[in-house]
Amino acid sequence: MNGILPLYKPKGFTSHDCVMKVRKLLHIKKVGHTGTLDPGVEGVLPICIGEATKIIPFLLHLKKVYIADVYLGYSTTTEDREGEIVAEKEVVSLPTNEEINNVLQKFHGEIKQVPPMYSAVKVKGKKLYEYARENKEVERPERVVTIYELTRLEEKLNNPFRIKVTCSKGTYIRTLCVDIGRELGYPSHMSYLKRAESDSFMMSETVTFPELEEAIHKKEVEKLLYPIERGLRHLDVFFVDRDLKQKVLQGQKLPIPTKCPKTDPFIIMHENELLAIYEKHKINKNEIKPIRVFNIHKRM
Repeated sequence: MNGILPLYKPKGFTSHDCVMKVRKLLHIKKVGHTGTLDPGVEGVLPICIGEATKIIPFLLHLKKVYIADVYLGYSTTTEDREGEIVAEKEVVSLPTNEEINNVLQKFHGEIKQVPPMYSAVKVKGKKLYEYARENKEVERPERVVTIYELTRLEEKLNNPFRIKVTCSKGTYIRTLCVDIGRELGYPSHMSYLKRAESDSFMMSETVTFPELEEAIHKKEVEKLLYPIERGLRHLDVFFVDRDLKQKVLQGQKLPIPTKCPKTDPFIIMHENELLAIYEKHKINKNEIKPIRVFNIHKRM
């Protein structure tokens, strides 16, 4: 069994919990996820199964889309609703739509973030949340992330107010909510988060655990899986003939094509069959070499 299961992760599960449950349900060891979601977060979590686990490193850097609520009035240790309150300020009058929209504009493009203490970012070989649990404050490295799109999802004034964020890998939405609140003049936190899109998989394509269990009962799991190449749509395709197909499946280096794909790496296919992921040779500029070969085809 090989393919991508676009799971809808429920609240209360870690991403690792989801992987372990899929392994148990399908009786398959080779299962992995494409980007961690905190236990309190729900949404799209693509699960790679079998040979699809080979493409996980090529998916981690892709854009993600989130729906989040920014709650003004108090901040917490964890930057979400689960933490202890650390600062409070009464919201006597909510910011206007214009004020909120002007602040959101400030966070478009590349921005700097300081990861929260309750995060898995490592400092001196130790995760920040481990320091936080020991009540130790350490200097956190600033990082640059990209916000491709940031919009309000409703015009009616509410607290919290809902935003939609399209961002790069490594963006902390909790921190973004805190920073937005600070710009509006209030301590704040993220009171809700859902991942609406991941690695080009949309919520409308997701499968819940009950739906997976029903498919297992009906022996129709394969119908829920997307082909491996569905997760590689951001890479160009180079098509080969039957003779080259065998060399690719044997993991051989090949002469660089006359019309080389624009992306590097790129995928190699024979007709509608995914064969491998190749890249330009770093030393021999006249060759391309394999970095992943998929063992899902019968040799001729």
